[in-house]
Amino acid sequence: MAAVPATGGDEIDPAGAQEYAAGWARAVRRLGFVPLSTVETERLLLEHTVRLARALLAEQFSAEPGQEVARALVEAHLTEPGMLDWSVRALVERLPAQVLPRRADQPETARRAVELQGAFAAGFARALRDRTFTQQERIARSAWQARDQVEQALRDSEARFRAVFTGAAIGIGIAGVDGEIIDVNQSFAEMLGYTIAELRQINVATLAHPDDAAGMWELYQDLIDGKQDAARVEKRYYRKDGSVVWTDLAVSLIRHDDGRPRFTVAMIEDITERYELQQRLRFQALHDPLTGLPNRTLFFERLGALFDRAAPDERIGICFLDLDGFKAVNDSLGHDHGDRLLIVIARRLADCVAGLGHLVARMGGDEFVILVDGGAGIDDVVAVAEKALAAVAVPADVGDQQLAVTASIGIVDCPAGETSVSELMKAADTTLYWAKGEGRGRWAVYDPERSARDHARSALTAGLPAALDRGEFVVHYQPIVSLVDGGMLAVEALVRWAHPEQGLIGPDHFIGLAEETGLIVRLGEWVLRRACRDAEAWRRQFPDAELVVSVNLAARQADDPAIVDTVAAVLGRTGLPPELLQLELTESAVMGTAGEPLRSLHRLAALGVRLAIDDFGTGYSNLAYLRRLPIHSLKLAGPFVEGIRSDGSAAGHRDERIVDALVRLAHALELSVTAEAVETGDQVERLRALRCDTGQGRWFGPPVPAEEITARLRDEETR
Repeated sequence: MAAVPATGGDEIDPAGAQEYAAGWARAVRRLGFVPLSTVETERLLLEHTVRLARALLAEQFSAEPGQEVARALVEAHLTEPGMLDWSVRALVERLPAQVLPRRADQPETARRAVELQGAFAAGFARALRDRTFTQQERIARSAWQARDQVEQALRDSEARFRAVFTGAAIGIGIAGVDGEIIDVNQSFAEMLGYTIAELRQINVATLAHPDDAAGMWELYQDLIDGKQDAARVEKRYYRKDGSVVWTDLAVSLIRHDDGRPRFTVAMIEDITERYELQQRLRFQALHDPLTGLPNRTLFFERLGALFDRAAPDERIGICFLDLDGFKAVNDSLGHDHGDRLLIVIARRLADCVAGLGHLVARMGGDEFVILVDGGAGIDDVVAVAEKALAAVAVPADVGDQQLAVTASIGIVDCPAGETSVSELMKAADTTLYWAKGEGRGRWAVYDPERSARDHARSALTAGLPAALDRGEFVVHYQPIVSLVDGGMLAVEALVRWAHPEQGLIGPDHFIGLAEETGLIVRLGEWVLRRACRDAEAWRRQFPDAELVVSVNLAARQADDPAIVDTVAAVLGRTGLPPELLQLELTESAVMGTAGEPLRSLHRLAALGVRLAIDDFGTGYSNLAYLRRLPIHSLKLAGPFVEGIRSDGSAAGHRDERIVDALVRLAHALELSVTAEAVETGDQVERLRALRCDTGQGRWFGPPVPAEEITARLRDEETR
């Protein structure tokens, strides 16, 4: 058994490489004659296996190793067609899984394997062709040497040349500079389906395919004009029956002794099978194997070509489509039903834009994209999207099931000069996300301003952890004042983000992001520590003030089983008495809690910490349940307070009655009441008349740094 060569890394599985090479060797020996021993064959193929694997792992990918390995196999005389078929298929179907198990499932590995597959096939064909033409050239040289010898020794030389010319396996033809065929061998005649006599009456031009590139005839004209001595091209010829044969054509110019063009000699090899194989391989590389639609590789190839040729003001439209709830189909009915549904959807999408010239491609999974080429504007792209949604929404019969699915579509339409391929697809992906967020069976159009807002939101989200680590957050405090004597009884700790570029950012812009990412637990603990430290400093400096610090507790913090230990630890480290700390929870965070959160509230109350419900009145409170909670205070939601107006309106009277009822309810439950968002003196008077205990808002002072609270306490102390 051959040893695995040094791989240069741990990505290649030596055992897998050995197994792959052994399987390759068995296939080679099974499919044809092998001029090497078993050990030599396996050692050779193991080296090539590792070389191909390294190509798939290379940082800068190149398919060149595929061609080089194929050429090496031809040079080793391993040229059986069946061996080529096995090798090409195994490159994609076996090599990544056996040799590169860590990367086998990566889309990039699959894409590279396909490109390597194509390069292998092309390299094999090219090496085989080169070997054939090397032999052909030797034959040709022998033929012309025989021709020269004929001139010197007529019969013997003529006999030798005729034997070579007649018996050659490839087609050989001789034509004058005017294109009239002088002579051909039997292989040439059989290739084109004519007799030799018929071909001697034909001009080369009549055999040419009309779709041949114009440059090929210019090349031939240069040849017969004597401007060059040889030309080699792949071209098509018509057979006598009208069918087409693909050939590899090598044409050489024979000159007179004085250098004038005399005639041309053409050597032709039938490469139709090889060409068809290349076309099949290209189709497989550029089309989705399940649905037959173009895949993402072909889509990006077409999109890139469209950008290359489009004028700056020419519009390019994209409909990026994703099925709604497709995972549920796979999970409930199995992937077989899911695949069959995808086939139906793909056919419908292709049919709904048939005749419009738009490309429909499958991007992967249940994602499809429609490239709207030549549309007049957004209305055309929206029309395509609506057709696609209608086509998808029709119930599909899959086996014995009738499945109904919908889709969401992100629409982008803009001039080619204002975007790029990557920016266009990024916008389409973003817009698809918007459409799915708005519900099923919808489309959304890209909005640059909304995208900018989302980008800014994403940037803030990404920057939150580092900002907390760098100490960019600060705490401001808003006074909570007695409505009886106007004294400051408490302050609410409100966090701010001192962003190095955007300045001071309020909590409305980042608290929601912190809750979504889970960072609210760390941030909330930091705010708690800071607030308790400042409150303890005030207590020591102004012991008679007994100022309470109120800290907001997010729902996720309340759900954390460690919250009680966290609060106790902060109080212990700062020395703040528990009765000077109030934790505020939103109504929705405490109503209906059960289990650990409810136990945590009782344990916090047992520590001596005050508990308050913030924004009370905005939810649907169970009053009986509220009575059982260890709550000390209610904070009335700002909208109720804002509605208390001096204009005597019916709405103002209604809000005043609501506040009156809430205050009475709280007092009946032996809870104190704080009114938030107090902005005017008239509101203060009305709230005082309603026996509200404390107030908070701009009328009493905005949130300020701790130093200003210290100054205010000092002023109150000196009065």
